[in-house]
Amino acid sequence: MILHRVLVMPLVILLITFVAFCLLHLAPSDPTIVALRVHDIELTPEVIALTRTELGLDKPFLYRYWLWLWRILHLDFGHSFITHQPVLDELAHALPTTLYLAFGALLLIIIVAVGLSCLSMFVLHSWGDKLMRGVLFFFTAMPNYWLALLLIWSFAVQLKWFPVSGLQQTSGLILPAITLALGYIGTYFRLMQGTMIQQLKQPYAQYIKARGLSYKRLIFRHILPNSLHNLFTGMGMSIPKLLAGAVVIENIFALNGIGRLCIQAIFSRDYPVIQGYILLMALLFLSFNFLNDVLQQWLDPRLRGAK
Repeated sequence: MILHRVLVMPLVILLITFVAFCLLHLAPSDPTIVALRVHDIELTPEVIALTRTELGLDKPFLYRYWLWLWRILHLDFGHSFITHQPVLDELAHALPTTLYLAFGALLLIIIVAVGLSCLSMFVLHSWGDKLMRGVLFFFTAMPNYWLALLLIWSFAVQLKWFPVSGLQQTSGLILPAITLALGYIGTYFRLMQGTMIQQLKQPYAQYIKARGLSYKRLIFRHILPNSLHNLFTGMGMSIPKLLAGAVVIENIFALNGIGRLCIQAIFSRDYPVIQGYILLMALLFLSFNFLNDVLQQWLDPRLRGAK
């Protein structure tokens, strides 16, 4: 299975590069006109023709794609229309902030979802269990931009516990991470709780009960470890979603991450940056899914021989 993924990944990446390159030509605006208007240059036929030549837009489509792909293979993503800086430098500067935010949210999701699912096993089908699920599903259904504004108004404006925006302080990452995590905690709580309930009905759990071991030891020593498989599977799919879902959060909290960079590039029609963002997110998505497959096979020996 792992070898199959390794062989297929280059073909998938090649397809993604072709789609990303095609987006430049499917856009309603001419990249040449966009590049000139950004710098308030007068649009004369001579200037437009010269700019098209400089950007390589006067060459055949497939030839341009090959040249662009060749530069990508040499880590040359082109230059931004706005800042004239290399796109790779722009992405490298913004990526750490997004990674801090995504992995901070991931840590909160794991701690809260696992903790609450274990707690729920001691209050199953009671009012406490129903209240817990209701509150978590309420936050799951709430739009994250509205939740972000509520958290800013409550904890930053009124209580002044955290900064309103930016990362001038380390605590500036707490509210964005909580906002991003709350949309996923309810989902993974339900996933963990359902898996633990299924494990509780398995013969080995009944045997442990018959031996007289305490319910607490059964949950934490046996049920919880056997239920983490589904959690890790879901987390492997959610890490790229957290990275992509940080776009709204970064703009609300004014974090200079890759999501905010993408939004700015879209509004200014900075096509090289948009293409670089698409490629980077696709590579991150494929990489994390591949690592998730490796982790699953390491945790579950039954999958090592699966085709």
